[in-house]
Amino acid sequence: MRLDKNITKLGTKAEQLPILWYLLKWTIIGAVAGALIGSASALLLASLNWATNYRENNLWIIALLPLGGLIIGLMYHYLAGTAARGNNFLIEEIRSSRNIIPFKMAPLVYIGTVLTHLFGGSAGREGTGVQMGGAIADFMSRIFKMHSYDRKIMIQIGIGAGFASIFGTPLAGAVFALEVIIVGRLRFDAILPVFLSSFFANLTCHAWGIAHTHYSITSIPDINIQTLLLVLAASIIFGLAAMTFSRFIEIWGGLAKKYIAYPPLRPFVGGIFIALSVYLLGTTKYIGLGVPTIVASFSEVQMWYDFLLKILLTTFTIGVGFKGGEVTPLFFVGATLGSALSAVLPLHVSILAGLGFVAVFAGATNTPIACTLMGIELFGADCAVYIGIACVTAYMFSGHTGIYTSQVVGSPKHIIFWKKRKGKMLD
Repeated sequence: MRLDKNITKLGTKAEQLPILWYLLKWTIIGAVAGALIGSASALLLASLNWATNYRENNLWIIALLPLGGLIIGLMYHYLAGTAARGNNFLIEEIRSSRNIIPFKMAPLVYIGTVLTHLFGGSAGREGTGVQMGGAIADFMSRIFKMHSYDRKIMIQIGIGAGFASIFGTPLAGAVFALEVIIVGRLRFDAILPVFLSSFFANLTCHAWGIAHTHYSITSIPDINIQTLLLVLAASIIFGLAAMTFSRFIEIWGGLAKKYIAYPPLRPFVGGIFIALSVYLLGTTKYIGLGVPTIVASFSEVQMWYDFLLKILLTTFTIGVGFKGGEVTPLFFVGATLGSALSAVLPLHVSILAGLGFVAVFAGATNTPIACTLMGIELFGADCAVYIGIACVTAYMFSGHTGIYTSQVVGSPKHIIFWKKRKGKMLD
């Protein structure tokens, strides 16, 4: 293996000494950032638990969803500024570092997400945790007057720590922050700080007494050709579901902008449609996080249309301007779709629900490695081979789409797409 001459010369010196200082520096910074971000995630999770319980015990509040949407719309229209761009803004700043990430992003997205869940919107929590983490980390970089290079690392720390503490998956959170920036590429320049901060954030969240939901794959098939083919078939469907989810967010967002010129009215009008949908459906199964349904998918075969209704309600909720993440709804889509597929594919309901859980997420975020690690952290290493195959296959079949529109393609998913770009790839 050939190395740059300047790098080769370093091998003759005690390069471990500056690395030791680098380790100490980022351990301290990672511990502080992780503690702050983990605490913010704990507050968010506790608040969402309260909002969900209150809504389910007081269903009349769903009728006020349009009012909640108007409040969120006004708040973001007049106060958010660049913070309104959310996760995409964080991704752009890691690549270009042109603007500061305003600290107000954290309280705004926190309030917006809690109101969305309280009044009955269909949204998640990952986006909120990541945005809160990014705002806190960038605020720290300004306090310590960090170099622009270190500032980019701090934003990745915010993404990784926020993700890790929201889901209780430090390895997946760290790799997610390294993988999500550029499709098909991993950024290793921040690998140590991000891993450290993700660990500390997850530890802090648990220290506050926050418990994460546990899922269990109870039946793992033997590794053979037949099972491999069945997993591949299911994973193709998971990838198509991820693509559908991503495109519907764009569709609803485009329609809302086209027909409602004044942005604060978009979630107001959207809230009317969502509240009516819940009334007509006669169930709250498809709003909020949907965790009970996700858990049930691992043991009970779900209806074939459950994943479709969740796609429609969640993408509409996000598209018209409500706040929250997309990942937990993606878990819902994947788990219920996998569970329904068990009625036609000769695999146990729990393995298909588990594979769908992580594979749809992998396809929608273009992060197959992070999602593979998440599956291993959540379900155990016994099914790691199937998890990896499912995540990579879904990633391939989701196309060059995703819920993060600021992602750029570093390596196309197939050589045919590289040829169509006339050999031009991101350096």
